Amino acid sequence: MKLENKLYFGDNLHIMRDHISDESIDLIYLDPPFNSKATYNVLFDEKNGTHSRAQITAFEDTWHWGIESEEAYHEIVTQGPKKLSDLIQALRSFLGQNDMMAYLTMMAIRLIEMHRVLKPTGSIYLHCDPTASHYLKLVMDAIFEVKNFRNEIVWCYKSGGASKYNFAKKHDIIFRYTKTNKCIFNYEKEKSYGQTGGGQGGKVKYYKDEIGTYSYAGIKDWWTISMLSTTHSERLGYPTQKPETLLERIVKASSNEGDIVFDPFCGCGTTIVVAERLNRKWIGIDITYLAVNLMQHRLKTSFGADLSPYELIGDPKDIQGAKALAEHDRFQFEWWALGKIFARPAQDKKKGADSGVDGYIYFFDDTSGKAKKVIVQVKSGHVSVSQIRDLKGTMKGENAEIGAFITLKEPTRPMIEEAISAGFYEPELLQGKKYPKIQILTIEELFEDRQLKYPRISSEVTFKNAKRKIDSGDQGKLL
Repeated sequence: MKLENKLYFGDNLHIMRDHISDESIDLIYLDPPFNSKATYNVLFDEKNGTHSRAQITAFEDTWHWGIESEEAYHEIVTQGPKKLSDLIQALRSFLGQNDMMAYLTMMAIRLIEMHRVLKPTGSIYLHCDPTASHYLKLVMDAIFEVKNFRNEIVWCYKSGGASKYNFAKKHDIIFRYTKTNKCIFNYEKEKSYGQTGGGQGGKVKYYKDEIGTYSYAGIKDWWTISMLSTTHSERLGYPTQKPETLLERIVKASSNEGDIVFDPFCGCGTTIVVAERLNRKWIGIDITYLAVNLMQHRLKTSFGADLSPYELIGDPKDIQGAKALAEHDRFQFEWWALGKIFARPAQDKKKGADSGVDGYIYFFDDTSGKAKKVIVQVKSGHVSVSQIRDLKGTMKGENAEIGAFITLKEPTRPMIEEAISAGFYEPELLQGKKYPKIQILTIEELFEDRQLKYPRISSEVTFKNAKRKIDSGDQGKLL
């Protein structure tokens, strides 16, 4: 059966070109990273304030001019739309070969593909960093045409922090464009509080908006939606994570049930979670397997058995693919392997450091409310019995009940014997149940759907189960 919902691991430019057909998408939302002079790498915050192994590389939030940018520039100039070709040459003349020019070039070639895949009735929402929004507006005008610009949406929010030298930044910009002048737009009314007032020709209905004032019916182009606080139930620790309320407004406004929603920079998966909840089909892409791992976990724990079937594309499907991924990037391989057993990446205070733990699984096997722990090590290279002995010591230091050793290569006989000698973990409340304290699983066994053995009375749930929503019947659908 061909599945309609898809999650891709890889470069969105190549995936759009190879996998997404012309005029097949109803709504695109993208929040591409840009030049904050930081590497946004934290997908999981630990309770003790340390950060995750994601610190190694989730995505580099800086673009640099290089051979890839040069190739994209030449393709745009020689094969792209004339207006864009003229613009990109003028921008290079003005900016030179710097990070901003690299960013604009790499975004432009991807936006060409997004224009191609968007339906004639489709819309695109581009979430911008203020350091690049004015340049991106020109790029969008050249690709989608000035006449198809619909809104500059200002997302207003409250957050900590202030400056003695500048006005505090408390808003983002979102550009809304359409493919043509015939687009899906669902006019949504704010909640009515029954107030009435005088107006031309009689009484006018008023509605209370989110900041506590009164306005005429209908959503304005400035939205006051709270950012996610550090204690918010949605928060995953992903620095650029957007609130689901924000994406819900966009998805409701510019798509209908059954439509396809596409996010080419999917990150922690807010867009696809909202699309799933609102009964849309969805496509998500991310270039790091750490993010893909997180999205799969988020979908599973948000919807459980109600999750619509989806296809994961771009991840290794066999042992040869796993070896190729390990050779290309051992950290991507590590995150992929952790995803296969639904483990979360381990804390890592120092980039590239090896604390002896690559991942964690938490479980509950009694009524104390205290989680028990499985620690995970992932190895893509040479393995030996000394590593199993080290795992025993790490388990003791971590106060872990079970240790898992995931290996690309076959374990040696001494390794298996050393693991057996560790004995069993036997939960007090599960009489007759016992689980090997050290378990060795090969990547080949993971492809055969073999899983770790540990108590599963109640597995850790990071997200509340999400109920599906049906669009309100009083939303008009304009075509």
